[in-house]
Amino acid sequence: MSDNDAQAAAQWMLAQITDSRSHELFQSDAAEHIRKNFAEGLTYTNDNGNLAVDKRVLKAFREISEGTVIWERGARYWRLRNERDPQGTRQAE
Repeated sequence: MSDNDAQAAAQWMLAQITDSRSHELFQSDAAEHIRKNFAEGLTYTNDNGNLAVDKRVLKAFREISEGTVIWERGARYWRLRNERDPQGTRQAE
């Protein structure tokens, strides 16, 4: 797996959020799609036994989505930032 592979997966994630009608992407959906459609090694099984997105993909995603996407921790999904979200944070309250 190369940095280009991680970057491509991150670009796909951002496109799913910006181009979809719902403007959101659930972590489980992202991990499953990346596992099936991108280079091996971009996902892993976490301590809870769930499929997760590799840290290299998440780092690339943070870099390209800063200021536009926010993480909803409780529901485990990313969505477009809106005017109610506090500035300077990447996670919803």
